[in-house]
Amino acid sequence: MMKYLNRIVPVLFIAAFTLFIACERGGDATGVTEDEIVIGSWGPLTGPGALWGNILRGMDAYFDMVNEEGGIHGRNVRFVYRDDGYEPPRTVSAVRQMVQNDNVFAFVGGIGTAPSMAVKDYIIENNIPWVGPLTGSTHFAYPPQENIFALFPLYAREGAVHAEYALDELGAERIAIIYQNDDYGRGGLIGAEMILEERGMDFVERLSVEITDSDLSSHAARLRQSGADMVMMWLLPRQAAIIMGNTAVLGYNPTWMASSALGDMGLMIDITEGRWEGVLFSMFGEMPYSDHEQMQAYRAAFEKKYPDLRWGLFASSGFVFAEVLVEGLERAGRDLTRQSLIEAMETFEGWQGVGAEVTFAPGVRQGSSSLYLVKAKGGLDYEILTDFMDSDIDIDEAIRRLR
Repeated sequence: MMKYLNRIVPVLFIAAFTLFIACERGGDATGVTEDEIVIGSWGPLTGPGALWGNILRGMDAYFDMVNEEGGIHGRNVRFVYRDDGYEPPRTVSAVRQMVQNDNVFAFVGGIGTAPSMAVKDYIIENNIPWVGPLTGSTHFAYPPQENIFALFPLYAREGAVHAEYALDELGAERIAIIYQNDDYGRGGLIGAEMILEERGMDFVERLSVEITDSDLSSHAARLRQSGADMVMMWLLPRQAAIIMGNTAVLGYNPTWMASSALGDMGLMIDITEGRWEGVLFSMFGEMPYSDHEQMQAYRAAFEKKYPDLRWGLFASSGFVFAEVLVEGLERAGRDLTRQSLIEAMETFEGWQGVGAEVTFAPGVRQGSSSLYLVKAKGGLDYEILTDFMDSDIDIDEAIRRLR
């Protein structure tokens, strides 16, 4: 018996040590094998935010494109994504399943502030790299977390940019806002409010909306009564369509300015029955309909994978955010671990794909906050109004108001 143990114990030790080294270097337990990297994400394929689901499909098509071009240092990406219906409890379940059952190595995207906040602590505790949460909430880079790399322009800065442009370039005198009652909508509200306060002004009307609201007739009446010449919108796409329809019935047609979350121009033209013409909205990446060579390649990849689905901002956004993760994986090299990816992400300095320039560094986790403004001109025709720009509002003060 002792002779048997003397033989078996060294074998078990070597096996355990080998498994430990494999895990440290990115073995199966962390979602990396000799020929595969497992990347996860989540978002609403059903429910009130379902129109944003094409972001996930854009990522899916992008990773197919990467794999067809040879993968990343000899490995293909296996992309796992789950429908959470824009409901935080479902997000928690989906993320835990991807970590525990799918052995996800890293996350990319993840749609919405409330769903992402529901899983933020869990992802931090497990030190899983997370690139590009699809939210402009300040919670994901302030304070910085080692494993989270935010890319989406901060809602507060976006709101400030909108207010500055409305006042300085359009000469708006009476501004109202209708916003989703969460970090998304309140972020836009606070940013714009801070600019108005600097000018000795205030909104002539401010109206909040819950994501389940569908009757916005009273909101429309209050907007008309306010006499606002400019109305800012921080809503779900379907609610933007509803409020624009309700105000049109009342004969009230202000200038509308919309967040980037409403920037899928083709979709908005359709669901507003053409009322989107003339709307100003912000963008954080190359226009999906532009002649930009890389964006055209992305469009072809999406239409190949999903020939029956609409190409537009939501689909292209999947490419914008996923390409940053892939660049990080390329920089991390073949000896891939979660820590090596985190360190590689910190080497970004002014890197640019089809989105705004991206910079990360130790202690810097908001990679970009730049955006530009566009005007819808009917159909898929548009006018780019500005270059990429940012606002210099006091972000600490914005955070204080938001929290």
